[in-house]
Amino acid sequence: MIRSSTHAALLADRADLDQARTDRDQAHDSRERALTDLAKTRTDAQEALRVLEVGMHAVLRQVTAERDAARAEVETARAEVDEARKQVLLDAEDRVALRMLLRTARKHDAGRVYVLFHRGRFHSVHTTVEGAEAAAEAEGAPRDGWTAHAPGAALPPAAEVVWRVQPLALSST
Repeated sequence: MIRSSTHAALLADRADLDQARTDRDQAHDSRERALTDLAKTRTDAQEALRVLEVGMHAVLRQVTAERDAARAEVETARAEVDEARKQVLLDAEDRVALRMLLRTARKHDAGRVYVLFHRGRFHSVHTTVEGAEAAAEAEGAPRDGWTAHAPGAALPPAAEVVWRVQPLALSST
Protein backbone atom coordinates (compact mmCIF):
# COMPACT_ATOMS: atom_id res chain seq x y z
CA MET A 1 0.00 0.00 0.00
CA ILE A 2 1.07 3.46 -0.87
CA ARG A 3 0.16 6.40 1.12
CA SER A 4 -1.66 9.22 -0.50
CA SER A 5 1.16 11.65 0.29
CA THR A 6 3.67 9.35 -1.40
CA HIS A 7 1.29 8.94 -4.29
CA ALA A 8 0.94 12.70 -4.55
CA ALA A 9 4.70 13.08 -4.41
CA LEU A 10 5.12 10.51 -7.19
CA LEU A 11 2.54 12.30 -9.31
CA ALA A 12 4.33 15.60 -8.70
CA ASP A 13 7.68 14.00 -9.60
CA ARG A 14 6.11 12.54 -12.74
CA ALA A 15 4.75 15.94 -13.71
CA ASP A 16 8.17 17.47 -13.09
CA LEU A 17 9.76 14.72 -15.17
CA ASP A 18 7.31 15.31 -18.01
CA GLN A 19 7.99 19.05 -17.84
CA ALA A 20 11.75 18.40 -17.82
CA ARG A 21 11.40 16.14 -20.88
CA THR A 22 9.36 18.82 -22.64
CA ASP A 23 11.95 21.47 -21.75
CA ARG A 24 14.73 19.14 -22.91
CA ASP A 25 12.98 18.50 -26.24
CA GLN A 26 12.43 22.23 -26.76
CA ALA A 27 16.08 22.95 -25.92
CA HIS A 28 17.13 20.19 -28.33
CA ASP A 29 14.93 21.67 -31.08
CA SER A 30 16.29 25.17 -30.36
CA ARG A 31 19.85 23.82 -30.49
CA GLU A 32 19.17 22.08 -33.84
CA ARG A 33 17.67 25.28 -35.28
CA ALA A 34 20.65 27.27 -34.00
CA LEU A 35 23.09 24.77 -35.57
CA THR A 36 21.17 24.90 -38.87
CA ASP A 37 21.17 28.71 -38.79
CA LEU A 38 24.86 28.71 -37.94
CA ALA A 39 25.66 26.36 -40.84
CA LYS A 40 23.62 28.54 -43.23
CA THR A 41 25.35 31.68 -41.93
CA ARG A 42 28.73 30.00 -42.34
CA THR A 43 27.85 28.95 -45.93
CA ASP A 44 26.62 32.45 -46.73
CA ALA A 45 29.77 33.98 -45.24
CA GLN A 46 32.00 31.60 -47.24
CA GLU A 47 30.12 32.47 -50.44
CA ALA A 48 30.40 36.20 -49.67
CA LEU A 49 34.12 35.75 -49.02
CA ARG A 50 34.54 33.86 -52.30
CA VAL A 51 32.69 36.61 -54.21
CA LEU A 52 34.87 39.25 -52.53
CA GLU A 53 38.03 37.33 -53.42
CA VAL A 54 36.95 36.97 -57.04
CA GLY A 55 36.09 40.67 -57.17
CA MET A 56 39.35 41.61 -55.51
CA HIS A 57 41.34 39.54 -58.01
CA ALA A 58 39.44 41.14 -60.88
CA VAL A 59 40.15 44.61 -59.52
CA LEU A 60 43.81 43.70 -59.01
CA ARG A 61 44.08 42.46 -62.60
CA GLN A 62 42.41 45.62 -63.90
CA VAL A 63 44.57 47.92 -61.78
CA THR A 64 47.69 46.04 -62.82
CA ALA A 65 46.74 46.30 -66.49
CA GLU A 66 46.02 50.02 -66.10
CA ARG A 67 49.33 50.52 -64.29
CA ASP A 68 51.20 48.68 -67.04
CA ALA A 69 49.41 50.73 -69.71
CA ALA A 70 50.23 53.94 -67.85
CA ARG A 71 53.88 52.90 -67.58
CA ALA A 72 53.96 52.15 -71.31
CA GLU A 73 52.42 55.57 -72.04
CA VAL A 74 55.00 57.24 -69.83
CA GLU A 75 57.83 55.39 -71.55
CA THR A 76 56.41 56.32 -74.97
CA ALA A 77 56.08 59.94 -73.89
CA ARG A 78 59.65 59.93 -72.54
CA ALA A 79 60.92 58.48 -75.81
CA GLU A 80 59.01 61.12 -77.78
CA VAL A 81 60.38 63.89 -75.57
CA ASP A 82 63.91 62.53 -75.95
CA GLU A 83 63.45 62.30 -79.72
CA ALA A 84 62.07 65.85 -79.82
CA ARG A 85 65.04 67.11 -77.78
CA LYS A 86 67.45 65.36 -80.13
CA GLN A 87 65.64 66.83 -83.14
CA VAL A 88 65.76 70.33 -81.65
CA LEU A 89 69.48 69.93 -81.04
CA LEU A 90 69.99 68.62 -84.57
CA ASP A 91 67.95 71.47 -86.02
CA ALA A 92 70.00 73.98 -84.04
CA GLU A 93 73.23 72.32 -85.21
CA ASP A 94 71.93 72.34 -88.81
CA ARG A 95 71.14 76.07 -88.57
CA VAL A 96 74.59 76.83 -87.16
CA ALA A 97 76.28 74.75 -89.88
CA LEU A 98 74.13 76.37 -92.57
CA ARG A 99 75.00 79.87 -91.33
CA MET A 100 78.70 79.01 -91.34
CA LEU A 101 78.49 77.57 -94.85
CA LEU A 102 76.51 80.56 -96.10
CA ARG A 103 79.08 82.96 -94.60
CA THR A 104 81.84 80.95 -96.26
CA ALA A 105 79.98 81.00 -99.60
CA ARG A 106 79.40 84.75 -99.33
CA LYS A 107 83.09 85.30 -98.55
CA HIS A 108 83.93 83.44 -101.73
CA ASP A 109 81.40 85.65 -103.53
CA ALA A 110 79.34 82.72 -104.75
CA GLY A 111 75.93 83.68 -106.14
CA ARG A 112 74.42 80.33 -105.26
CA VAL A 113 75.00 77.31 -103.11
CA TYR A 114 73.97 73.70 -103.52
CA VAL A 115 71.98 72.11 -100.73
CA LEU A 116 72.24 68.36 -100.27
CA PHE A 117 69.12 66.57 -98.96
CA HIS A 118 68.91 62.96 -97.80
CA ARG A 119 65.35 61.55 -98.03
CA GLY A 120 63.96 65.07 -97.94
CA ARG A 121 65.94 66.18 -94.88
CA PHE A 122 68.69 68.78 -94.95
CA HIS A 123 72.14 67.18 -94.98
CA SER A 124 74.68 69.86 -95.93
CA VAL A 125 75.42 72.96 -98.07
CA HIS A 126 78.16 73.14 -100.73
CA THR A 127 79.57 75.76 -103.07
CA THR A 128 79.52 73.40 -106.07
CA VAL A 129 77.35 70.59 -107.37
CA GLU A 130 80.41 68.38 -107.44
CA GLY A 131 81.07 69.09 -103.76
CA ALA A 132 77.49 68.13 -102.85
CA GLU A 133 77.70 64.95 -104.92
CA ALA A 134 81.04 64.04 -103.33
CA ALA A 135 79.55 64.51 -99.85
CA ALA A 136 76.62 62.24 -100.75
CA GLU A 137 78.97 59.64 -102.24
CA ALA A 138 81.03 59.76 -99.03
CA GLU A 139 77.79 58.85 -97.16
CA GLY A 140 77.16 55.87 -99.46
CA ALA A 141 75.28 57.31 -102.45
CA PRO A 142 76.09 55.54 -105.74
CA ARG A 143 78.56 57.45 -107.92
CA ASP A 144 76.49 57.03 -111.07
CA GLY A 145 73.07 57.64 -109.49
CA TRP A 146 72.84 61.36 -110.30
CA THR A 147 70.28 62.54 -112.82
CA ALA A 148 69.35 66.00 -114.03
CA HIS A 149 65.91 67.42 -113.40
CA ALA A 150 64.06 68.88 -116.37
CA PRO A 151 63.30 72.60 -115.81
CA GLY A 152 59.60 73.18 -115.12
CA ALA A 153 58.85 69.53 -114.36
CA ALA A 154 57.38 68.66 -110.99
CA LEU A 155 59.80 67.29 -108.44
CA PRO A 156 59.00 63.87 -106.98
CA PRO A 157 58.16 63.88 -103.25
CA ALA A 158 61.31 64.53 -101.23
CA ALA A 159 60.92 61.39 -99.14
CA GLU A 160 61.02 59.25 -102.32
CA VAL A 161 64.40 60.63 -103.42
CA VAL A 162 67.32 59.20 -101.47
CA TRP A 163 69.80 62.00 -102.30
CA ARG A 164 68.94 65.33 -103.93
CA VAL A 165 71.12 68.34 -104.73
CA GLN A 166 69.13 71.53 -105.03
CA PRO A 167 70.62 74.89 -106.09
CA LEU A 168 69.78 77.87 -103.87
CA ALA A 169 70.42 81.47 -104.88
CA LEU A 170 72.02 83.63 -102.21
CA SER A 171 70.61 87.06 -101.60
CA SER A 172 72.88 89.96 -100.74
CA THR A 173 70.88 90.81 -97.61
